[in-house]
Amino acid sequence: MKLESILDILNSLEKNPFLKIIDNIKSTNPKNCKEIDKILSESSADLKNIDSINIAKVFNLVKNEFTQTVKAEFVNTTSQLDIFIDILIKDGNCNMSQNWLAHLYQAELNKIKSKTLQLKTALTAEKSEIDDVRKRDYNIYKACLETAYTNDLDNNRDAKITNDELSILLTLSRNLELSQEEVKLINYLIIPPEKLNIDNVILMLKNIGVIFYSKKNNMVYVADEIVSILRKIRKKELADKYLRRVLKTFKEPQINLICKKHSIEIKELNYDAKIKNIIKEGISFSNLLANEIHKENTSLTERKKVINDLWENGLGASFPLRGSTMDEKIDNIILYFDEIEKDERVGISIEGYEKLLIDLNESLKSFRKYISDEFEFSDDVIIDNNTLLDFNIKPRDILDVLPTEELKTFAFAKQIKTRGDLVQNILDAYKDAENLLIENYETVGFRNLALLKENGIIIKESEIGIKFEELTKLIFEKLGFNVDDKLKSKLNTTKDKADIIINLGNNDIIIIECKTIKESGYNKFSSVSRQIRSYVDVAKNNGFNVVKSLLIAPEFSDDFINECDLEFQINLSLITAKALKNILDGFRVSKLKHFPYQLLMKDVLIKEDRILKAINK
Repeated sequence: MKLESILDILNSLEKNPFLKIIDNIKSTNPKNCKEIDKILSESSADLKNIDSINIAKVFNLVKNEFTQTVKAEFVNTTSQLDIFIDILIKDGNCNMSQNWLAHLYQAELNKIKSKTLQLKTALTAEKSEIDDVRKRDYNIYKACLETAYTNDLDNNRDAKITNDELSILLTLSRNLELSQEEVKLINYLIIPPEKLNIDNVILMLKNIGVIFYSKKNNMVYVADEIVSILRKIRKKELADKYLRRVLKTFKEPQINLICKKHSIEIKELNYDAKIKNIIKEGISFSNLLANEIHKENTSLTERKKVINDLWENGLGASFPLRGSTMDEKIDNIILYFDEIEKDERVGISIEGYEKLLIDLNESLKSFRKYISDEFEFSDDVIIDNNTLLDFNIKPRDILDVLPTEELKTFAFAKQIKTRGDLVQNILDAYKDAENLLIENYETVGFRNLALLKENGIIIKESEIGIKFEELTKLIFEKLGFNVDDKLKSKLNTTKDKADIIINLGNNDIIIIECKTIKESGYNKFSSVSRQIRSYVDVAKNNGFNVVKSLLIAPEFSDDFINECDLEFQINLSLITAKALKNILDGFRVSKLKHFPYQLLMKDVLIKEDRILKAINK
């Protein structure tokens, strides 16, 4: 869930620890202090009194400083912060009950206890399944860690690891190509973890701003924005769902190479189980692509070819992979997945996602088990599209979890072709053209043909304007309005042609004009205001009362908004395409059958958050 959404469901006491941290950062004159002051001055000087949207904006401006405050907590070796953060940043763990967090924590402690015992035995035994070179790497890191932790005892001080020592250890682990799991096990081999009280843990995590806790609901929340920060702190370059997607493009010999490198026992493991174990290791994605999937002595040219093939054929990217060096190519793959993570579009329509989940559940007996196990859901979690989207889990992520044979079984049952990209074939079968266009409504408005094509929508540039108008009309119909084409035909003249007329009855109407743009910010106020004024005059001359005129565009410039604020003759309000789409989404989950048009009467630039709160009361 987004930070803004979480803040909306918490009371002031539950927000306070987080706001206190942001306030403390603000008091240190952070890099973006001027932008922060501007946001606060427009609403309230006190952070506690501004709305969730603006709190999220302020947080976005202090992300770097927030990251440093969390990093500083890692010096406390007894906090087990690495254990908890590794739990919280897993896909599916951003919302959970306190009891489920306690369960996951206990499971992790049990695993650490078992694995550290195995590691200790392997490191001291003359013969073990760990490769000699790898054993040497483990012992080097272990010796350095022991020194860093115990050297304070010589000076009659408490044993601890300082920031400088931690930085050196991180560099060492990176150069030894140790995974997060390997580092964690060696750490806890030296400093065995003692079970902490879960109430104290929640208090600690809350006080450093990592989680929000609702005592009323007994729920722990981690905002998407914070998950992103925590992953970077833990040097986790990709979310597990994207690492899985990449790993599933590799052949089994490549998977075996990765397993061997990190001492993952592969006997009796099938392909999917090997991938699952690799994901659990917390392996560096950059190093995986640069080194671990290649045989020894593979030339740099050959390695680049493998990466290019992964991009073009494995991931099926629709544009070339940029970068001349290996590092640049890998960085751009990471950036590609970062953009996917931020993208709120689902890929297919919401309705299509819902139907896909229903069909998978009906067709595959183990569907719920696959999903619950992979994303560590508790038994009470309802696996539907709304829940999964709260966890930022999209249709592609669900299909990636399922074994290939299960996908084939499902495709056969639903008469979906199995040749080619099986996952994409299934997604294509659940695309709903109408709803998919609505999902991409803003992109249509921006006339972004490349992005539309990437999202499976083919439109000629000459048809974009008409399509945007059609979608706007469709959205207002879905909001319960009477979009009156007959009345529009009656009122429109050769010279004056309004895009959409909404008939409210009793000769009251709303006139809607739609504009698409390529450049940022629609700014042609004088021309569009003349247009709308003409439409209003025509309507009045025909005995109609224009209660409101609306202009829909992807974006408006500040000058345009200011000029509109001074216009009183045509009672004009502005709605961005994104805002209108979000209003529709909110209306769909509300109890209303018809959208109250009065909510569109107040603002110059329609504020979607105000409307969403009103319709969901």
